[in-house]
Parts: sequence; structure tokens; C-alpha cells
Amino acid sequence: MSLLAKSKGEVTYKDLTSLHKWALVVLISMGSSIIYAPMYLKNVFYDPLMQALGCTNADLGLMVSAYGIAAMICYLPSGIVADKFRMRTLATGGFLATAVLVGVYAMLPSVTICLVLFVLMGVTSILVWWGTRFKVIRLCCEEDEYASKIGISYSIYGVTGLVIGLINAAIIAAISNVVQGVQVMLIFLAVIIAVLGVASIFLIPDFKGEINKDAKLFSLKEAVEAIKHPGVIWACIAYFCVYAVYQGATYTTPYLTQCFDADGNLVNVIGLIRTYGIGLIAGPIVGWLATKLKSPSKVILGGFILSIAVLVGFILFPHDPGAATVAAVLVVVFGFTTYGAFSIGSSPLSEIKIPMRIFGTAAGLLSVIGFLPDVFIHTWYGGMIDAQGIEAYTSIFGFEIMFGVIGCICLIMLLRSIKKHFGTGEAATQNAAEEAEAAQIAGGEATV
Repeated sequence: MSLLAKSKGEVTYKDLTSLHKWALVVLISMGSSIIYAPMYLKNVFYDPLMQALGCTNADLGLMVSAYGIAAMICYLPSGIVADKFRMRTLATGGFLATAVLVGVYAMLPSVTICLVLFVLMGVTSILVWWGTRFKVIRLCCEEDEYASKIGISYSIYGVTGLVIGLINAAIIAAISNVVQGVQVMLIFLAVIIAVLGVASIFLIPDFKGEINKDAKLFSLKEAVEAIKHPGVIWACIAYFCVYAVYQGATYTTPYLTQCFDADGNLVNVIGLIRTYGIGLIAGPIVGWLATKLKSPSKVILGGFILSIAVLVGFILFPHDPGAATVAAVLVVVFGFTTYGAFSIGSSPLSEIKIPMRIFGTAAGLLSVIGFLPDVFIHTWYGGMIDAQGIEAYTSIFGFEIMFGVIGCICLIMLLRSIKKHFGTGEAATQNAAEEAEAAQIAGGEATV
């Protein structure tokens, strides 16, 4: 069969059939959605998960924080790992190891054991698997095809998340015993992730040039150069704020159930639409706007302003059960603005003309700083709900507004930096020289 990759030897994308290329895109895109689903189940199934584990709001948040801490440590070296090992090895190992950990999670152990599991899943899904997310897609297409391929990849990501989520919601709705329902849901996820691991063995070939034996674990010189590059710090802090508001949106799920007494199954579906379904619309629309305006930063700024307006609405809206439908509509709108901003949140790096030779380092810094909210925000907000009950949501949405305002300030400063450093002929000449330098360096490296 043309899809069986192992017997082919080392190949390039030119050696693969169109069907094989698309099979790789689908495999990695589906994987990027499913492998992280177990760690972020609380985004949709907040109350069932808390009931099944017998834990508090703070405990539930602490688990995600534990995962976030492990992820922070693993993001930078994950790129180096991806340059040191075969994509097949990393994809297969990441999928199968994560599947085993999710299987243990399905036993619903103590909070302490869950914390250990979440840390280990941080290692298997980030250090081992994360590097394959973009590299496999880049390896199986031409350079000028990458933008369209990664765009399609995110659509597949959204569709997969929505379908798997709806199946999970159906499992929870069909099984009256919440504990058993959550167990079945986790076992289902573990099996799907394991299937993807097995598929990786057969589908992912040995690519020519995929291993870089000279890759350094960390270059302080390149890190300093990336930090000093005009606009990088503003882009990183802005991404931090984008992700903080995006993750804060997950608390609209318990907000609907606890403040409006909305039906649990209905809330699960709304949560899925907010988390995955809205992405099918938000991602392409916001991406199109960013391309049309030639400035992702301006579009993200607009997303922040809309998000702040909705958050003010959450605070002022009366907690009347009869108004649950209107509140649900606001939640979906909020999902659109936050998902849209998050989908292009890393794009400002393309506006500040970073030389290709340090782009990976800059992207690593962006990931470390940008995803930092996972370390503290879930424990923080969960503890507030435990201590204050429904009154906590006013405070939570207030802090979300704060992050939105800080994000707006950072983007304004970023746009000023872009105008100052890259809006003149001299700056353009400098950038052209940097691009020529990068091309010269790239020309001396192995091609993929």
C-alpha cells in the first residue's frame, strides 16, 4: 500500500503520494486536538469532572496548573527534541505514552496521583509530541504550501475537537452515574489516542534532513538577540494576555450552571461550541481580516476590545434563570472573540521582521511566556469560586478585563515599535539584508 511508509527508506514530500500527504496532515491535525483533550476536559465538562473526582474547584484548577508548569519547562527543549529524533518515533511515543497515562486517569485516582499524571502528560504531550505538530506538516509539503496546509490543519483540529466533544457529551448524557460516565469518556479518549499512536508507526516515513545533529539545547546568545529584537517583548506579553483571556473563557461553563441554573447537558454542548465549533468560523474569518488589513496586531486589538465589552456585559447581567439563553449567546460571542484572537495570537512575530535564524528561539520564548497563564490562572480562579461562590465570577471577569486592557496597551506599543523600526526605507533595507543573510545560511543547510 502507498500509505505504508516504513519500507520506503528516507523520502521527501516529492516521493509521497497526494493521499499520503493528506493522511499525514489529518493524522497530526486530529492528534493535536485529541492528545490535549484529557488535560483540558474541565473546559467543557467542569461539573461532571469535579463530581467524579470528588475534588474542589481549586483542586481541578491545580491539576491544569501542574500540567501548565510541566509544559512551560518542556516547550523550549521540545523543538530541539524534534530536531534530534525521527517524527515517527516522537509521534508514536507521545501518543502511546499519553494514552497509557489517560488510562490510569480513567481509574479516577486521588488528587495527588492526578497531579503526578498531569505532570507526566506534560512531558509526553509537549516534550515528546509537540515538536511534531508543525514539523510533520512542513515536511510533507512545499514551503509555499505551508500556510494553506496549516490553515486547513486548524480546521481539521476544530472539527475533530467538536466531533470528539459531542461524543463525550453523549456519553455523559447517556450514563446516569456521573462517575461511570467520566470513566467511560476517559477510556474512550485513551483508546483513540492509542489508535493514533499505532497509525503513526505505519503512516509517518523517515524524512530526509529531519534530524539535525548540531541542534543546541539552548543558545543564550540567540535568546538575548531575540529578546532585544524590536517588538518581541510586546508580542510575547500580548500573547500572554490573549491566552489568559482565552483560558478565562472556560469559566463561562460553570458560570452558566451556577449562576443561571442552566441544564448541564445544554451547557456541555454550549461549551463544545465555544471551545471547538466557533473555531470553524472564528479562525478563518479573523485570519482573513488579518490578511486583508495586513496587520494581525490590529485585528487582535479589535478582538480584545470586543472581549472587554462582553466581559462588562457578564458583570452587569442579572443572574436570572430566565435569562440563561441570552447569557449563553454572550458566551458564544465571547468564544468567537477569544478563539479568533488566539488563533492568530502568534502572528505578530511575522510583523516584526525577525530573522529566520532566530525565529525558532523567538517562537519558543513566545510559547513560554504566552502559555504561562496555565501555570496559575486555573488554580487562582478555582480557589476564588470555592471561597466566594457565584460572587467570584464578578471578580474573575474583572481580572479578565484587566488582562484585556494590558493586552491592548501591549499591542499599541507593538504597533508603535513596528512603525518606528520597520516603517521606513532604512528599516526595509535592513530587513532585506537580514532576509538575505537568513537565505544564505539556509542555503548551506540540509534541505527537507
